[in-house]
Amino acid sequence: MLESFPKLDDKNIVLMSNKTNKMVDNSLQQNSQGWQKSFLAIPKWVEKCQFSRTGEVTIQISSDAILPFFHYVKNHTNLQMKILIDITAVDYPTRQKRFEVVYHLLSVQYNTRLRVKTCVDEMTSLPTIENIYKSAGWFEREVWDMFGIFFSNHSDLRRILTDYGFEGHPLRKDFPLSGYVETRYDESEKRVVVEPIEMPQDFRFFEFANPWEMK
Repeated sequence: MLESFPKLDDKNIVLMSNKTNKMVDNSLQQNSQGWQKSFLAIPKWVEKCQFSRTGEVTIQISSDAILPFFHYVKNHTNLQMKILIDITAVDYPTRQKRFEVVYHLLSVQYNTRLRVKTCVDEMTSLPTIENIYKSAGWFEREVWDMFGIFFSNHSDLRRILTDYGFEGHPLRKDFPLSGYVETRYDESEKRVVVEPIEMPQDFRFFEFANPWEMK
């Protein structure tokens, strides 16, 4: 026989909501304390560390500390960042180290996420972490293709999104919106051809008088 559940009125909903919020706050507080203790144990790898109230953690590390840091956060008992979700980058041309490479990690054990940032310039390479996270292989190829950031000791660092023979890196801020070449199908040659882009503009006569206002 099914038991009848008590009817939820506004008062009960408010009490349940307050209780849930307190449980979430306590959980976040305990988790944040554990994270802080874990990261305080790290040597001089961490340059900046930011904890948000929602439980998100953003860390900026030196580019020289990538391999030991990711090995640490993956295997540490209080962290267990076993999954690499994504690697991306942001281009700030006015900075001395113009590229900010961003790693997103996930811990299934603790249901927490970690954002790791490091900064490099155009001439500095980053060590690959595909020996630590297998999924890093394709992510690093995307960053190389879009931004031109080189990952040393990568097993197969080739372009993955653009075509063969593509020049430049599309997500750099100094890359032109129109690109350098255009691709089209040539009916006479019966194949796809790649040509330098041409954007001619015919002479046009502009009539500034609005005909709708004429009487």
